[in-house]
Amino acid sequence: MNNNSYERLAKKLDALPNGFPATPDGAELRLLEKIFTPEEASLAVDLRLNMETPEEIADRFRDEGIGEFDPVDLKKQLKGMAKKGLIKVGMSKYGLGFGILPFVVGIYEFQIARMDAEMARLFEDYYQQAFGTILKVQPAFHRVVPIEENIKNDMTVQPFESASQIVDHAKAWGVVDCICRLQKKLIGNPCEHPLDVCMVLGNRPGMFDHSNVIKAQTREEAHHTLHRAAEAGLVHTVSNSQEDIAYICNCCTCSCGILRGMAEMGIANVVARSPFVNQVDQDLCVGCEDCIESCQFGALILVDGFMTVNEMRCVGCGVCVSFCNEGALSLTRRSEDEIMGVPVDEREWGVQRSKERGVNIEEVL
Repeated sequence: MNNNSYERLAKKLDALPNGFPATPDGAELRLLEKIFTPEEASLAVDLRLNMETPEEIADRFRDEGIGEFDPVDLKKQLKGMAKKGLIKVGMSKYGLGFGILPFVVGIYEFQIARMDAEMARLFEDYYQQAFGTILKVQPAFHRVVPIEENIKNDMTVQPFESASQIVDHAKAWGVVDCICRLQKKLIGNPCEHPLDVCMVLGNRPGMFDHSNVIKAQTREEAHHTLHRAAEAGLVHTVSNSQEDIAYICNCCTCSCGILRGMAEMGIANVVARSPFVNQVDQDLCVGCEDCIESCQFGALILVDGFMTVNEMRCVGCGVCVSFCNEGALSLTRRSEDEIMGVPVDEREWGVQRSKERGVNIEEVL
């Protein structure tokens, strides 16, 4: 193994806002070796978060003494890496651009088509040693978004606060298998929740029509997937921003790499809660306890025959609302001083998180 390529890439990924901390035994390097060739690692490490065209990258590489690259050959290399989910690709100011991807959320999630038992074991080894470190950093990777129908009718709901509205505002929809559940299955510890509920969203019609990995859906089919996930007791989470929402994860504490941080590592703020909190109508509650099992956060408890809510543990997902046959549960808006601020976009999230981690985001832009 060309350790130098992987060591450099690991350090670069850890310099990004998301983080990719090292482990005592080099588990992160073995994981990168599985995903990247040495040549791919060497190229990825010198990319930036901001998108650049192959011509811009070749000019910068020459000016910085990295090397001489033919833009045509470079474009071919970069497109091949983007197809494998190793780097990001999209339209920049001057044309088709490429940039470095964080490991999570980013490179790892794009490995769904390449995930095998070896990669699953390598990721679990890394997860157990180092992932908790970055799950503790704020702002969190993900935030919770409920389905709007579980919120009281008189509540004000912003478009970025509702899973249903996020689906409606997208221009393209798709679904892939959940890489977290696949990974747990491949290491011999599967959960019973459905695989095919990881939702992807696009801002251009037909964006996923020709994908070999993403199954394109209509808006109506996307809503069906969302409700199927809700019926399975899954928690809807998205990137922790008001804009740039490109996916809806439907999560469980048994397999989700984010929520496992709470269930297995005891990290309380592993996910940003929604601006809502569960409320019990004591006149309707019959104390049947059907809702308790549906709450993955231990926020419900029966006291003197009536259900009560631990508001500190409640993340406002609304899952339990769907499991109450009496209609005694609903989501209500928290007081303004209890509502967590949501970064406007990915850039603002990155700036806040970089400051919290003590890294300089300007060095990787």
